[in-house]
Amino acid sequence: MKIKLWPDQDIKVQKILIGHVPTLVLRPAHRPRIPVSLLWIHGGGFITGMKEMVYMSRALDLVKKYGVTVYSPGYRLAWRNPYPAAVKDCYKVLEHMTRRQETVIVGGESAGGGLCAAVCMMARDRGLHIAYQFPLYPMLSNLDTESSRDNHGRIWNTRRNHLGWRLYLRSAWKRRVSPYAAPANQTDYRNLPPCYTFVGDGEPFYMETLEYVHHLQEAGVAAEVDVYHTDMHAFDMLKDDALSRDAIINFERHFEQALDALGFGAEDDT
Repeated sequence: MKIKLWPDQDIKVQKILIGHVPTLVLRPAHRPRIPVSLLWIHGGGFITGMKEMVYMSRALDLVKKYGVTVYSPGYRLAWRNPYPAAVKDCYKVLEHMTRRQETVIVGGESAGGGLCAAVCMMARDRGLHIAYQFPLYPMLSNLDTESSRDNHGRIWNTRRNHLGWRLYLRSAWKRRVSPYAAPANQTDYRNLPPCYTFVGDGEPFYMETLEYVHHLQEAGVAAEVDVYHTDMHAFDMLKDDALSRDAIINFERHFEQALDALGFGAEDDT
């Protein structure tokens, strides 16, 4: 599969600095824009990745198909800047977005999915409203789960997972830390945004993703997860096959449903 790292002519890209955080802003070039902004946070296990990964993410087509505006923050990585640098950077961009008085949605993949969950928790606790969250196969737990322990999946596995958490949390990486650092440690899931996600059943984040959705549901939050039979982490971004196409179709269907619920469905698109 060829991965297109730069957007096509249907996307307008602006590079801005929000505080100290370099950020890409993607807007539709030819279709009407709707007043919905999406904070999309890249993955990379807290230790790698870049804001330009948005060009190979699920977020790119949301700009073209639905007219949303996407913000992709270049948050600080854990090699040099451990927790709380990454979540603080993402939250700074979120604060900038909320000042525009638009509907705000948060999403991301892998470590970006974990940061998505953390930002949603931080926003709830500080009084900022997020309409929906889309944390795809999120990196949520610094403590081993049944699926992250002794995992030899493709792309991401136990060894890489331990390295990511060790650099992000340093000496605290095996302790029960703040849910802003590892969202699986949350004890109060009430009033968090409605959630949709998907995950592979053979990858490290399988169990923590299911548990996150279960806790949201127990707290009365609308939450759904689709499970795909694969041990390839981020398979939808890395492999062009029937499984990935199915995941993309289902993801976009849930995003459409979120827009419908917010009053920005196709029938309102002008």
